[in-house]
Amino acid sequence: MIRKSLMVGLIGMAATGFTTVASAEDRPVGITGSLMSVEVMHNGAAVTIERNADNQNTVNPSFALTSRPCPPFCIQPMSLAPGVETIGEVEMVDYLDRMSSGDDSILVIDSRTPDWAERGMIPGAVNIPWTALNTSKGADPISIGDIFTEQFGAEEFDGLWKFGNAKTLVMYCNGMWCGQSPTNIKALLDFGYPADKIKWYRGGMQNWENLGLTTVKP
Repeated sequence: MIRKSLMVGLIGMAATGFTTVASAEDRPVGITGSLMSVEVMHNGAAVTIERNADNQNTVNPSFALTSRPCPPFCIQPMSLAPGVETIGEVEMVDYLDRMSSGDDSILVIDSRTPDWAERGMIPGAVNIPWTALNTSKGADPISIGDIFTEQFGAEEFDGLWKFGNAKTLVMYCNGMWCGQSPTNIKALLDFGYPADKIKWYRGGMQNWENLGLTTVKP
């Protein structure tokens, strides 16, 4: 009788455990405790940013490597330059939401080369490769000036750049080991772009993918 009662108890515990695991696998995956998703615009179409709802989902293999050789893939500091704010995912989502809601003073920039952007990028971002702002990589002053005026909202007057109406640039690349957006940011600072109008998402695509957040093709 005792053995029978013990077996019944063990079976009950196993069933309860299975139910707990099953329900855990189906639990909702929000962005924050109060935010499940955000709808943003990407290339004129609405895209919903949310986290992958599968509790058993694993990271994209493209961002699973832990030991890329340094140099060149060296860990970036948390603070990149005086006045440049380092942000996380929640702040990035907020900038994307504001931009998609009509705030044209913000531009989110994917600084990676097109071959990386084609694997997936953050919805709402535009791809301006780091090489496009780097004279050592072949970018000429005229093409850089065109980006400044046509995309960043800067103004040129008598050979000088004015940034009073320039956009707030929110920049990212592949992650905390990636030097593409840091190189872009340092180049912008050298051109005189105000540091308080530059935001850096240090975690980049690696953290974005690790959290299961939505990506889109360019």
